[in-house]
Amino acid sequence: MDNFQIETAQNISITQNVAGVGERILAYLIDALIMLSYLILIIFIMTALDFSGGEEWVYSLIIGLPLMLYFLLWEVFWDGRSPGKAALDLRVVKLDGTKPALSNYLVRWLLRIVDITITSGSVAVVTIIINGKGQRLGDLAAGTTVISEKERVGIEGTLLMELPDDYSPVYPQVSLLSDKDVQEIKNLYQDALRTSNYKVIRSLSLKLSDILGVTPEEKPTEFIKNVLNDYTYYTRH
Repeated sequence: MDNFQIETAQNISITQNVAGVGERILAYLIDALIMLSYLILIIFIMTALDFSGGEEWVYSLIIGLPLMLYFLLWEVFWDGRSPGKAALDLRVVKLDGTKPALSNYLVRWLLRIVDITITSGSVAVVTIIINGKGQRLGDLAAGTTVISEKERVGIEGTLLMELPDDYSPVYPQVSLLSDKDVQEIKNLYQDALRTSNYKVIRSLSLKLSDILGVTPEEKPTEFIKNVLNDYTYYTRH
């Protein structure tokens, strides 16, 4: 899974967890299976009702329109998700992490014809791999990407942070904190990053600076991260 950092208008750096190509292909296959099931069901129902002759336009409308608008409607009305994306915890967002507007969804849906339909997805796959921000052509034009909202496993789910061998601590005052304090700080920090809740990040930074009696020069996200890293360093040493 690739990541990239963005800086918001509030001067807060956040990391987007870009959905992998494999995840996006699997999500598409799930959606394709749903569309195929719908197609089979409608054909069965309309055959049983004996639609024919002058009613063929109704037949085409009922089958074609929902399939054509499938991704657009789901993403617009389900906050950037289709059933396939939801199954894999994927979501369409703008590059700054905010919710896309209708125009953003519309642009990426229109370019799906080039990205996926005409080229069988080859253009989308190549563009995503080269781009590095999880963007196919439609995303590039719309200013969007697809992120993974899955919770990371491993050291991020524990109290400790992963540190390089040559790490140098910044705030020795972290010894004032308890394990419980740090775990709560880490949980709040990661949840706020995941949901782009800048108010929580700023409030947490102010509270920490008050408890530790320091005046951080770095941005709130970096300050909190340094506190967590320093606590890990002193715990290990």
